[in-house]
Amino acid sequence: MINQTNTLFVFVASVLVFFMTPGLAFFYGGMVSKKNAVNTMISVFMITGVAIVLFIAFGYNLAFGKDVGGIFGLSKSVFLNGFDLKTLYSKDSGITILTYLMFQMMFSIITPALFVGAVVGRMKFKFLLAFVAIWSILIYYPMVHMVWTPDGILAKTGILDFAGGTVVHITAGITALLLSIFVGPRIDFDPNGEVKHYNLPWVLMGTSILWIGWYGFNVGSALTVSDVATQAFLTTTVATGTSFVVWMFLDMFIKEKTTMIGLCTGALCGLVGITPAAGYVTVAGAFAIGFICTLASYGFIHVIKPKLKLDDPLDVFGCHGVSGIVGSILTGLFATKIVNPQIENGLLYGGGLHLITAQILGTLFTIIFVGIMTTIIVLLLKKIIPIRVSKEDELMGLDLAEHGEQADYGIEFEEK
Repeated sequence: MINQTNTLFVFVASVLVFFMTPGLAFFYGGMVSKKNAVNTMISVFMITGVAIVLFIAFGYNLAFGKDVGGIFGLSKSVFLNGFDLKTLYSKDSGITILTYLMFQMMFSIITPALFVGAVVGRMKFKFLLAFVAIWSILIYYPMVHMVWTPDGILAKTGILDFAGGTVVHITAGITALLLSIFVGPRIDFDPNGEVKHYNLPWVLMGTSILWIGWYGFNVGSALTVSDVATQAFLTTTVATGTSFVVWMFLDMFIKEKTTMIGLCTGALCGLVGITPAAGYVTVAGAFAIGFICTLASYGFIHVIKPKLKLDDPLDVFGCHGVSGIVGSILTGLFATKIVNPQIENGLLYGGGLHLITAQILGTLFTIIFVGIMTTIIVLLLKKIIPIRVSKEDELMGLDLAEHGEQADYGIEFEEK
């Protein structure tokens, strides 16, 4: 029997997750320079269409089809032919395969959109478009299969990833790190220089949309209207609020200024960090995860990154990569049967070394797998499509050079 309540619940969660990608477009678009705002927003938003077509064509098959070696799925179906979408995905949830497919489709959209922030202002749009498609096929869908299907090699180790710590955030974070290295720093890059942002209100609006959408991301991953879903809602809120406050105080005492970018980045670190643990930890665990993830990301962004002279303008790795890694490992400490009876206890709840070991090994595997595959894709793809725009185009700005549009063209026209 189809559970109509749970079906509606997942429908709403799917819409919220979809809403995250336009929110990310505003978040990133507001953070970049004026001359690259349009390019940045297009680079994020175009993924909505690309990811939908890929997922329906064969992405769902690669992620959830018949297991092949615990690494990816495979079936003879194309465009979902042969799948009985009306059958139940699971008896516990009472939702159909079609409902679950729509929910997972939204994850396939937001995940590659995250690493766009690492290459703004200098990567060719055609290269990014091709990279997103290939990356989804060779990296994202296999990661989904390995972690979120019973036959996946990481799932068999006992790794816990409630809503995408490894699958989404570490995967996108490591990709962002490597892309920023391969494309190289911007012409005018100064690791210690002051950054000028195009529209700070957009950044706040984008952060707010992401935070709201994250409830679909984390809470929706319970797939049922249940105590676990309620707990995921609470832990998501607590971890994010904690990160928000911790980042604010760090800025106040270290930099003596509280900034909009800092507050919004802090909130995202909490959202990222709690993602793998949302349905597994107590409120105290959520507080600890938000606190520790913020310290880790803040330290990387303000201490380590300038020394590395890494040009990741929007701190995709510093936020999603670092907090994703830390949050995934901390899940092995704070997970507890008190919250979710279907899991084993973490180390701090008497569960022994098995879970924390699975989290560490799963995290390391994700880093290595994504690192190797991303490197291979970039090295081969740039032989066909130039990875970087010309110096002249970069100085002009990619809005005009790549798209022939400006973010404030309408305003200037009205003024004239």
